[in-house]
Amino acid sequence: MSEARIDRIANENNTSGPVLSGITTFSGQNYFVPPRGTTAERPSNCPMGSIRFNTDSAHLEYYDGLQWLELEAFNVELGVNGALGNRGIVLGGGPPTNNIEYVTISTLGNGQDFGDLTESVDNRSSFSSSVRGVNGGGEISPLLSNTIDYITISSTGDAQDFGDLSLARRAFASCSSSTRGLWSGGMTPTRLNLIEYVTIASTGNAQDFGDLISGLQRDNTACSSSTRGIIWGGSVSSPGRTNHIDYVTIASIGNSINFGDLTSANTGEIQSSLSNSTRGILSGSYSGVNAICFITISSEGNAQDFGDMTVTRYSHSSTSSPTRGIFLGGNSTAGGPVINNIDYISISVTGNAIDFGDLSLSRNSKEGCFSNGHGGL
Repeated sequence: MSEARIDRIANENNTSGPVLSGITTFSGQNYFVPPRGTTAERPSNCPMGSIRFNTDSAHLEYYDGLQWLELEAFNVELGVNGALGNRGIVLGGGPPTNNIEYVTISTLGNGQDFGDLTESVDNRSSFSSSVRGVNGGGEISPLLSNTIDYITISSTGDAQDFGDLSLARRAFASCSSSTRGLWSGGMTPTRLNLIEYVTIASTGNAQDFGDLISGLQRDNTACSSSTRGIIWGGSVSSPGRTNHIDYVTIASIGNSINFGDLTSANTGEIQSSLSNSTRGILSGSYSGVNAICFITISSEGNAQDFGDMTVTRYSHSSTSSPTRGIFLGGNSTAGGPVINNIDYISISVTGNAIDFGDLSLSRNSKEGCFSNGHGGL
């Protein structure tokens, strides 16, 4: 048996290698380095199944013949009966409950029991790394909470104490990178413009980050890429519902910066948002719409129409994997009944949502939701 050891094969310009055919296996003792580049540098004329490393998202991605999609990370403990994929967690909500349940985002199906929060609470706001989900504040009627607790996403079980918010409050937004989580706005019961943060892998009290330039604000929502947090809408006075979109750089501290405006359909409050590494999605409104809109997180500009949810809802939850977004629960109309519907969309393709399954409880939770595969990771 002969063996050839070759360190590098390149063309005469040293810009690319030849096309090799007939190879059925590849083995390497340590690793191989795939092609790499930014999102803007993605090629569009490559064969289906091509793999590259995206330097913007720090994730591997593959070409399905139409678009580039991120490879989803998984843990064998995730999913239903060993099914693989990212896990979406929804927790608390109204009527006030301490229940936590989960779904596997890459599949279809109903929510399953995960465990319990440290307190029964509504209007709690949450974010996550790929390992840990962190939940803060909320309403334990008629009182407000400053409690922060956390769970480990890959296992099931009850939440544990993390620390405290600087102020007990409800109706505020949350987003995160893989290391840092932010909360913004809310009510004490007066409106707030503060932004504060924690380091997700540690425990401790929230620290000051900056202020919202859109002013005193409640019932806003947020999502993120790995570098940028997007803060959408909300109420700046009664009934002054805002169409502002702000952003912050998560790794720094400072005040938010203007990004653009919501669509007229989505202007309002008590909406819900999700994202992958490139696109942010906003859905619903207290004004009673089923509209979905989107932005490109890395650029500034106004939101654009995406499609519609299967039902009109507000005060619902949402989260995502790198490819799929889900909408969970909420109120069907202003002051209307709480529902248990779950919808999903493909984030990279505009269009209407499709039925996913049902939650075990009808709940309106807004920001009480996260995953181990959202756009901030």
